[in-house]
Amino acid sequence: MQNGDPPLRRAGPPAGYRLGRHRQPEEPSAYRDVFAIREFRGLWAAHALWAIGDPFTQVAVAILVYGTTRSVFLTALAYALTYLPPMAGSPVLSWLTGSFPPQGVLIAVNMIRAALLALIALPAMPFAGLCAALVATALLGPPFTRARSALLHDALPGEKLLAAAVIGRSTGQLGQLAGLAAGAGLVAAFGPQRALTLDALSFCLSALVVACCVRPRPAPPRRLAARPVTWSATLETAARIFGSPVPRILVLFGCLAGFTVVPEGLAAPYARALGGGPITVGLLMGAMPAGTVAGAFVIGGLARPSDRMRPMGWLAMLSCAPLVLSLSRPPLCLILPLWLLAGLGSAYQLAAAAAFARALPAACRAHAFSVAQSGLLAAQCLGILAGGAAAQRMGPQAVVALAGLLGLIAAAALATGWTQRHSELVP
Repeated sequence: MQNGDPPLRRAGPPAGYRLGRHRQPEEPSAYRDVFAIREFRGLWAAHALWAIGDPFTQVAVAILVYGTTRSVFLTALAYALTYLPPMAGSPVLSWLTGSFPPQGVLIAVNMIRAALLALIALPAMPFAGLCAALVATALLGPPFTRARSALLHDALPGEKLLAAAVIGRSTGQLGQLAGLAAGAGLVAAFGPQRALTLDALSFCLSALVVACCVRPRPAPPRRLAARPVTWSATLETAARIFGSPVPRILVLFGCLAGFTVVPEGLAAPYARALGGGPITVGLLMGAMPAGTVAGAFVIGGLARPSDRMRPMGWLAMLSCAPLVLSLSRPPLCLILPLWLLAGLGSAYQLAAAAAFARALPAACRAHAFSVAQSGLLAAQCLGILAGGAAAQRMGPQAVVALAGLLGLIAAAALATGWTQRHSELVP
């Protein structure tokens, strides 16, 4: 889950629908009006290139590391490193970049990322250098998001921001799938180094689009710039979350992603165990995200909050149960629908995010989401590392099955607690 956009994100209706007793399509003209604005087209194109480039990098690096080291643990380690910067250093970097003109920030982070990917693509790059460059690329995500958001608020009138948000969310979801497919296809055709070079060129193109289509604006005034949050405030918020039964259960629901992310971290060695190549890696890495996108449309289309909250426990168990069948070593034609089904269950995270927002006072909601997101990323990072270490001895198929079993047990326990508590949030 990454970037991108991962679980415990903002929940909402699928693109093109409003919440209500009946789903009503959005007026198509609203989206045409937004795309008629030149600056939005530039920002959308930059976002689309970034959304495709992020998973492209993941699949290419996974294939590169496993191909050169043949180490399951080192492959999982490289994948897990992309979760560390958003959890630790990115909030500070995002605050710092808020002091600079947003158009310049977008251009700079795109060019820096292109340079880092070019370094990763060097044939003589040692593993330690690759890891350092990979961490640095992940650090650039939050500054990009913050600068893009600031420019959207400046470029669009208020009534068009909602349509832009829907377009952006759909672009991020579809871009993730497109990036995995493109990465796997280009690695199969040209090899990982050349594919990463092409990935670097896409970020150069993103920077060029921003430079040509987006109007420069000054940095936000110092008095409006967000300040970094102190550790004491973070600990206070964490105590508030875990000191109350409902928010605690919802955060733990989110942390189940530490089990369900294991198949993504082991996709390259799992593909080799199946006798497949880069295309198989891309299919395995994309199966669960594709299921989650489909599930998000179903969950988001339910009008009443109670309808979205009630099946959360069952969906959480569904996100883990199909993984257990990996122990029987099914062929690719069976494992893909199983993982797709697990991804469909993972869409419960949308309902968990909405319920989490309802469970806390508005004054601390934003910071609580940030703390919960950090916990989620930590769970995913630890899950990938533990999975990689175990797969070094047990093999990827057995470890995916074990992760599914442990996740299923944890989900069943949480579902029991949620059955007793979810009525507290239903109006």
